[in-house]
Amino acid sequence: MLLKTLKLPEQLTPRQMQLLKAIAGFQNSQCYSPTIAELACELGISRSTVFEHIEELRKKELLQTSPGRARSSKLTSKAIELLSCLNEQNPGSDYQSQRGIPLAGRVAAGLPIEAVENIETLSLSSQFGTGDDIFALEVTGESMVGEDIRDGDFVICKRTPTARDGQLVVAIVDNENATLKRFYKETGQARLEPANDDYEPIYSDNCRIEGVVVGLVRKL
Repeated sequence: MLLKTLKLPEQLTPRQMQLLKAIAGFQNSQCYSPTIAELACELGISRSTVFEHIEELRKKELLQTSPGRARSSKLTSKAIELLSCLNEQNPGSDYQSQRGIPLAGRVAAGLPIEAVENIETLSLSSQFGTGDDIFALEVTGESMVGEDIRDGDFVICKRTPTARDGQLVVAIVDNENATLKRFYKETGQARLEPANDDYEPIYSDNCRIEGVVVGLVRKL
């Protein structure tokens, strides 16, 4: 097995492994890195303890960080290899998750159409692809209800550092806060426009685009 041949970093503590997994899980689900405060809250430890462990993981070449940036912790290739080996999944379960939902045909929302059964499957990967640039985020809040994007929905995004005026984007403001809004360029700044009159536009000269929205998933 690959686990037997993997050389673990010296003196990697259980807490440091837990921290690595927390960062990886956050990046996979949110597409950006967690802050020290978010890690401290998730693990139930102090911020200073998180900072100390992050420094140790940097020394062990498992994390990369950028000074002065709140969401800059990134797993190194060494850390990614380590976690992929330690988190081996049941092949049968993984296969089942890749199969998708049976797509049995079409249903009319206007005039009735002939019912013809069609044996196919429907999955997110079949609709949006399986590249590393595709990710999903769960929506929290009501600022985009005018676009029929509601709290609890899932938006499917394509990772890109740029966006055109009017595109629906996931943006990081001031290296700290992530938001889902319509993006508009203005002189010297960006305007992130909500779709709810109860919310004000966000104006920022420090706005980083993480991705554009390409789809929406909702459970009724």
